[in-house]
Amino acid sequence: MDLKAIVNSIKSFEGITRKNLITDVTTVLNDTYNIAGRTFLGFGDDASAIDIGNGNLLLMAADGMWGKLMEADPWWAGYCSVLVNVNDIAAMGGIPMGMTNVLSTRDMGICNEIMKGITAGVKKFGVPMVGGHFHPDTPYNALDVSITGIIGREDVITSCGAEIGDKLIVAIDLDGQKHPKFPLNWDTTTSKTPQLVQAQIMVMNELARKHLVTAGKDISNPGTVGTVGMLLEASGAGATLEINRIPRNETVEWEEWLKLYPGSGFVLTVKEENVNECIKLLESVNITSNVAGEIIEDKKLYLTCDDQKEVVFDFNVDKIMGIKEKKSENRS
Repeated sequence: MDLKAIVNSIKSFEGITRKNLITDVTTVLNDTYNIAGRTFLGFGDDASAIDIGNGNLLLMAADGMWGKLMEADPWWAGYCSVLVNVNDIAAMGGIPMGMTNVLSTRDMGICNEIMKGITAGVKKFGVPMVGGHFHPDTPYNALDVSITGIIGREDVITSCGAEIGDKLIVAIDLDGQKHPKFPLNWDTTTSKTPQLVQAQIMVMNELARKHLVTAGKDISNPGTVGTVGMLLEASGAGATLEINRIPRNETVEWEEWLKLYPGSGFVLTVKEENVNECIKLLESVNITSNVAGEIIEDKKLYLTCDDQKEVVFDFNVDKIMGIKEKKSENRS
């Protein structure tokens, strides 16, 4: 295995480099993100968290569908708009409550395919699409979806909680296939029952309520290694990551596998005494899970393979999003 070539390919991967400009947007909002005094977390997590009292947080997230995905398969874009939003809430340990959308189209045929995909996603994940806004006369096709969820204030899983010495678990449903029209997507959900798919979402809520996880993110467009990098960046930490310990479907080569967006996949940091219970719960819902690394003080992500060791990101000089997540002063 040429580990250096894999690392170079990951570092230049569009799924990661597209994140680099996020701070250009969030910087403008730094002075106002907590203007009402109820914002529980700063920028940089899978969902925002608003303190609504009674010990609960309202989780809020939004995702716009990548133009390349819309062009490749409008039905799949509609379906994925549900999947990615639900996974964002799951990554925080939350219970997804409902979604809204903004749909813009120049072609009603494409619009109908998008809506069919959304409907299939809603039926699969059991989270309703309750409203939105429709632009029927735009010169482009676009889909943006927002979601809300709920989680206990003391239970929420953040991206910024990783601590030195924590074990790094990579958890991926290997039972799937590359989408035929968009091979960066590892489809694990369309062939499964709604019951199993929803159980895979709710297992994260169980991990959260049992306080088994110190930090977590769902594996998304940056792929497995890029998602680990975002968690480290938010936590202000580094990690070692052993490539051969990352769960993989062996029909896919490593360089490609590490860039895929799985239908169900998470990276989690866990205290050693909680590792076995965490893995047992994840694997009970068909999510293969391994300890693949450890959190370290050195602010670098190292990818290792046998006696090879390469730096993927040095967060002293590199950035993915460029955000070290802030914890609100309102946190107790």
